[in-house]
Amino acid sequence: MTDPIEPLYTDEEIEAARVLFAQPVSFMMGAVRMDGLPPADLPEVAFAGRSNVGKSSLINGLVGQKYLARASNEPGRTRELNFFLLAEQLRLVDLPGYGFARVSRSTASKFQDLGRQFLRGRPNLKRVYLLIDSRHGLKKVDAEAMDALDISAVSYQIVLTKADKIKPPEVDKVVADTLKAIAKRPAAFPRVIATSSEKGLGLPELRAEIQRTCLS
Repeated sequence: MTDPIEPLYTDEEIEAARVLFAQPVSFMMGAVRMDGLPPADLPEVAFAGRSNVGKSSLINGLVGQKYLARASNEPGRTRELNFFLLAEQLRLVDLPGYGFARVSRSTASKFQDLGRQFLRGRPNLKRVYLLIDSRHGLKKVDAEAMDALDISAVSYQIVLTKADKIKPPEVDKVVADTLKAIAKRPAAFPRVIATSSEKGLGLPELRAEIQRTCLS
């Protein structure tokens, strides 16, 4: 399939992104309120998705560290906006998961509202990477998240996680189905990246996409 916007990543872009993501990265802070955010002085990309979709594992995979972002088998553990500083040039933001968080409804609403406020009001936010479990595809709760992003006019791109858990033809089908589902969504970027944090699948391309989005 020919990309409708621009050619896929060159070898030079892949290598430049590998070098960028091999530079020092550190946990900056966790914010529980909008007035506690760091200054909007660097480009940022955010990672969103259902609880337990693999956000922390993906962030760790991108930067080549096992324990930078705290991964957990307990859905809904991320209850704040977690900021990671990469190479003193950009920030990666881990948003609270949505869906079946094992907390009270009032607590879940509180940290999910924080994520929504961040998406609406962060001027230096370049893109949201919306993570979808490739084994399950888009669910109703994901469509609701995309509705909110479309309304807020926040650019977002679908990233399929755990693609090593299904066969390649199934991955291709999920990618095709997802592209079809987002075709008429105004804020959706028309490219889907299938990834596996465990196997490294798709991570070079996602790194290149982030670098292109933030630093080009």
